[in-house]
Amino acid sequence: MLDLKALHENTRIDHKSHPFQLFENRFKQMKAGECILYLHWHEHFELIMMRRGSVLFHIDSKPYAAEAGELIVIPGGALHVGYAAQEGDVEYDSVVVNPALFHDFMHDPVHIQYVAPYLEGRVRFPVKPADQDDVCLTYYALMHEAIEEMSLRPPAYQLVVKSKLHALFTMLARTFLPQQRSERSTKSYFPNRERFKQLIEQVEATPTSKISVTEAASHVGLNAYHFCKMFKKLTGRTFVEYVNGCRMTEAERLLRESSLTITEIAARVGCENANYFTKLYKKYKGMTPSQGRVEKES
Repeated sequence: MLDLKALHENTRIDHKSHPFQLFENRFKQMKAGECILYLHWHEHFELIMMRRGSVLFHIDSKPYAAEAGELIVIPGGALHVGYAAQEGDVEYDSVVVNPALFHDFMHDPVHIQYVAPYLEGRVRFPVKPADQDDVCLTYYALMHEAIEEMSLRPPAYQLVVKSKLHALFTMLARTFLPQQRSERSTKSYFPNRERFKQLIEQVEATPTSKISVTEAASHVGLNAYHFCKMFKKLTGRTFVEYVNGCRMTEAERLLRESSLTITEIAARVGCENANYFTKLYKKYKGMTPSQGRVEKES
């Protein structure tokens, strides 16, 4: 089962001198719409190489469908979440990269001209580079080679990974920067993003507290209608669905870690009706609360 974590993820990076990390994500027998990447953000870039299955990512309110073989580029600071697009296995490799990895290039004028604008957030790579220009498919070998080095860790793999990632960033910049400079706008990528971050962080930190759609909308300075539209675009879920998902994750934790009865847990997560709680838990966790408790004990 997937555990919701703090919205602002302090992503693990093992070596400060080489700030990148590989995460090999493998999910078996997922249902369509099941979460495979919880909603979060971090300062690092995240490069996702799809290996198997289909995923619908939401990145700063925009949906992106991803299939095996595709590269997804998520810039630092972007809110992102992912759901299985169809039934079956989902596999992807995720590489998080802190811009500090390229710190020793900062006095190189060519780096400053081409790569630094992306590291500093002044412009963004396309989320799906090959959709914008299929020449990018030829760059993906750099990503595959970097992942192989991170996975096998031969001697001096850190230097090889650094060179591959910098080459990937540079090739993408060569392709997209000239046009992006001429089209650059001062508009925010996602208005009210920081307020949405604060709201969702509050919901996840206190999943049992009651908050209405109207109250949530006031937190981000929108009316209820526009709030609901923006929240659905951002997370792929309605606000009520998202709150219920957080509550069922808290219920899952209580089933595994406490001796409370199922009725007591239902009340603890804001469901006074035990039958409704069972229905809701099965919808979000794919099993009844009783089955969840048996799984814990087995």
